[in-house]
Amino acid sequence: MNLNEFAKEVHTLAVEKGWWETERSFAEIIALCHSELSEALEEYRDNKPMAYFIDEPIECCLKEETNFSNWHGQKPEGIATELADCIIRILDWCGKENINIEKIIKIKHEYN
Repeated sequence: MNLNEFAKEVHTLAVEKGWWETERSFAEIIALCHSELSEALEEYRDNKPMAYFIDEPIECCLKEETNFSNWHGQKPEGIATELADCIIRILDWCGKENINIEKIIKIKHEYN
């Protein structure tokens, strides 16, 4: 699955979950992305790990080999989780607006 296909999948799920029952402005989407990044910063400031689950001790999730499928259904927390939330919000918007995000990322990366 490429990034554009994933963006469509993310958007479809958001619609199914009722996120788009009320139209969201671009400004609201940007503010929500900002809030996810702020949450990542707070996790960092609190010395939290990249990913963990509330119902499990933080230590259980610190090792790279941790099998996260064991916690299916529990809400993941942590720095990386908040970063993922921001990316998901961005991909949702791209899926809604039919933005070829994969192409624009490649163009911008080549420019950088």
